[in-house]
Amino acid sequence: MRLRTTGAAACAAVLATAALAGCNRGSDAAGGRIGIDMPRTDTDFWNSYQQYLEKDLDHGGPAALPLSNSQNDIAKVVSNVQALTDQGAKAIVMAPQDTGAIAAELRRLAEKKIPVVSVDTRPDEGKVYMVVRADNRAYGEKSCEYLGRRLGGRGRVAELQGDLSSINGRDRSEAFASCMRTKFPKITVHELATDWKGEVASAKLQSLLAQHPDLDGIYLQAGGAFLQPTLALLEQKKLLKPAGSPGHITVISNDGIPDELDAIRAGRIDATLSQPADLYAKYALYYARAGLEKKTFRPGPTDHGSTIVKIKNGLEDQLPAPLVTKANVDDTKLWANQLEKKK
Repeated sequence: MRLRTTGAAACAAVLATAALAGCNRGSDAAGGRIGIDMPRTDTDFWNSYQQYLEKDLDHGGPAALPLSNSQNDIAKVVSNVQALTDQGAKAIVMAPQDTGAIAAELRRLAEKKIPVVSVDTRPDEGKVYMVVRADNRAYGEKSCEYLGRRLGGRGRVAELQGDLSSINGRDRSEAFASCMRTKFPKITVHELATDWKGEVASAKLQSLLAQHPDLDGIYLQAGGAFLQPTLALLEQKKLLKPAGSPGHITVISNDGIPDELDAIRAGRIDATLSQPADLYAKYALYYARAGLEKKTFRPGPTDHGSTIVKIKNGLEDQLPAPLVTKANVDDTKLWANQLEKKK
């Protein structure tokens, strides 16, 4: 199956309010506009995703309404999406962080025959046109395997979990736990649920270190939320030793944001899995436009290095998420190395 790439139209400028306003250049595709809800703008990963959306939306294609921001609140997702459809959106791009609570809204959209593209998260129930997501079980498994090998199959590891009401948090946690039990049974894992909140992660990690100062490794399920609080705490406790030196705590993260790559270069962390913010934006818009044009897709490999799989409520395009270490941190193909440097 071949997937052709397309651009999309509309520029968006961030406002301090819940709505992210923008201008709509380009022409409507199949007589409709795309409504896009940002899940949050308080982590570097989602800010990067938004940058890529705005860049792609500025290169011609289907028209989009001004972006909205649900601020990690499922009630705001619902109200924002309803506002977008009231304004004429004929396709919706969303990223519901609570994947169990969006079902009723998805049913409403299905009744209106409005295709939905869910980015990064897979709703538990309710019809979706396409999920654009990396394989989150692979995140947990790869992170486990990396830590297990680096620790020689022994030691103590802290796992900063995401929100377990989210399919991403569950997938990463379940896969990490299963891998550790099966492959590295002599590693003790301390599961710390955080709801994707950096301050919660820092507080729980601090309590764990007070009980177990002999910690050997840390798995950050979201570098955008957890990296800086974790590094600040380790530095405060004088536990932030350079990679390769005695006493270094091995850290692997998930996201692949620029700060994680800089931390790998500096030896402050060891690895990350690069969640493709650029491809999330590109293919979210691609599938939204395809939905407007009533195109259909089948399970199987794509021409952009991913695989479409059948899920119980639709299809999911599982995009690649490469492991980044000191060996390949400067690879120009990594999306975080393509962003303009902050001034």
